[in-house]
Amino acid sequence: MKALILTSFLFLSSQSIASEIHVKVKGMVCSMCAQGIQKKFTAQKAVESVKVNLDEKFVLIHTKKGEELSDEEVTKIISEAGYNVAEIKRK
Repeated sequence: MKALILTSFLFLSSQSIASEIHVKVKGMVCSMCAQGIQKKFTAQKAVESVKVNLDEKFVLIHTKKGEELSDEEVTKIISEAGYNVAEIKRK
C-alpha cells in the first residue's frame, strides 16, 4: 500500500513540475536561424521560455508547469523551421 501511495505521489509530482528540454540543432548558423526557432517555440502553448545558443547550436526550452512537449513535437517544430535535431535531452 505504501509503495502504491509513493508511486502515485511521485507521478503526480512529476506532472506539476516544469521540465527543461535541451535540443542540439543541426544547420543553425546565423541569428536569423536562432530567431526563427525561438519564435516557433514561443508560439507553443506549453512553452514557458526559450533560449537559443547559436555558438553551441542548442535550444533550451522550459515548459509551463503541468505542460509537456514530446520529442516528436520538438522534432517537428525544429524541422518545420528548416533544421534538424541532433539530440534531445530532458532534465
